[in-house]
Amino acid sequence: MEIEAAVGKGLAERLEAAALLLERTMSWIEERQRFLSGEVEKISATVETSRREEELLAKLEEAERELVELRAAAAGGSREVLPKALQPLRRTLPSATAEMLAKHGIGESAVDVRTLDAAMVGLSLEQRIAVKSQLRRAGAMA
Repeated sequence: MEIEAAVGKGLAERLEAAALLLERTMSWIEERQRFLSGEVEKISATVETSRREEELLAKLEEAERELVELRAAAAGGSREVLPKALQPLRRTLPSATAEMLAKHGIGESAVDVRTLDAAMVGLSLEQRIAVKSQLRRAGAMA
């Protein structure tokens, strides 16, 4: 009988250890299931603007302000307001164009479009376009 009692006691201890192990495993499985089910507890975050972002925002505002001023100056046709980088580089006409205009009495000052058209009657369409674009680059014609 003692053997049966010893076997029964050993069996009870083993069953108790197995139950404890099962309990731990179930708790781990429940935790893992909660993680995998997508339940999310409250998440809060704060966004702080860094000094660099503030600098970039200030530069952006300045660039937008300059763009508005440049558009207003371009719409008004004022060359003095435009920065030097945006003004046409070429201020003189090619010699052939200057000679052709001089033959018709058109000088270095601003060119009247009607007078210019009358002076270019004998030129081809491509030549007329070239002369007008040269005058625009030189600033002699709007």
